[in-house]
Amino acid sequence: MAEYPGSEHERRVPAADLADGVARIFEAAGMGPADAALLADSLVHADLRGIHSHGTLRVPDYVKKLTTDGVDPRAVPVVERRAGAAIVIDGANAMGQIAMDLAMRTVIEAAGEHGIAMAAVGRSNHCGAMDYWAMRALPHDMIGIAGTNALPTMAPWGGAEKLVGMNPLAIAVPAAQEPAIVLDAAFGMTAHGKIRVYAQKGEPIPEGWATDAQGNPTTDAVAALDGLILPAGGHKGIGIGIMVGLLSTLLADAGYGLESGNMEEGAYVGRDGQFAMAIKIDAFRPAAGVKARVDQIAREIRNSQKRPGVKALHPPGGLEATLEAAYRRDGIPLNDITLAGIADAAQALGVAVDLG
Repeated sequence: MAEYPGSEHERRVPAADLADGVARIFEAAGMGPADAALLADSLVHADLRGIHSHGTLRVPDYVKKLTTDGVDPRAVPVVERRAGAAIVIDGANAMGQIAMDLAMRTVIEAAGEHGIAMAAVGRSNHCGAMDYWAMRALPHDMIGIAGTNALPTMAPWGGAEKLVGMNPLAIAVPAAQEPAIVLDAAFGMTAHGKIRVYAQKGEPIPEGWATDAQGNPTTDAVAALDGLILPAGGHKGIGIGIMVGLLSTLLADAGYGLESGNMEEGAYVGRDGQFAMAIKIDAFRPAAGVKARVDQIAREIRNSQKRPGVKALHPPGGLEATLEAAYRRDGIPLNDITLAGIADAAQALGVAVDLG
């Protein structure tokens, strides 16, 4: 979901001001200017598209990773190994965004030569919303695919122990005139960060999202933070989550499942893994024709018959594109807790940030 209750009544912050302020915080945490700007842009991108669970809500967590938890703010990821279009990236214990930036740039270049390319990313850390990476391929008339492991918050099907991460996957397909069709989905009923947003607001989560610590279904966001997230699609969601986790970790020797951390101790530094892919459309069919067909598919979805009470239909990423256009125009709605977290991080690092 891209919207949260009450989002239209919160304080509006211009995207450029937010990106500038957050980048200066990350510079004060030890990052170089270019890396700080990239990290800030990835979070603001999520907020612009209504994915506040992966937006600037995470600034205090990221500052902690960079200053006390052992993530290297000055790390320089490198291409560790390359066999044609098969690439391994050593993330060098950088923030995952810095490693994934290299991964996407490398697979886009390799796909230009080979038609398709994949990079396995190891020694990495949290890399933010995955659509940010998949969408990097769009300006090149390529399909982008990106996935990552996540801390275990779900149980194997029929189980009661946190062993499976929601392990999100993003796929971005370019269009000609319509917004690109973009799917960014974790394989739980919700992201842990979204439950945090509801807990911040003091609002109940929807039924069917999570259990409490005893395994009972709950709509109490605070209780859900200690419980299990339920899988999307039952056993199918668990199965897909496991497979995305395998793709994200095994080829780069990253930490699968509990090898990467747990919800009590947090993430183990430098044990995350990701993968990035780019597919050059012209290697298969003329890109112009494919993009025109994507337009047709998007319009077919949008103009199809609605169920009673449904106001609008959107292809994947359509609602997020609508929100992004509105938020760029009117400012990003952020709640007081997110704004306070940014302000506290700035103050602790001696940075003056004025977000209005």
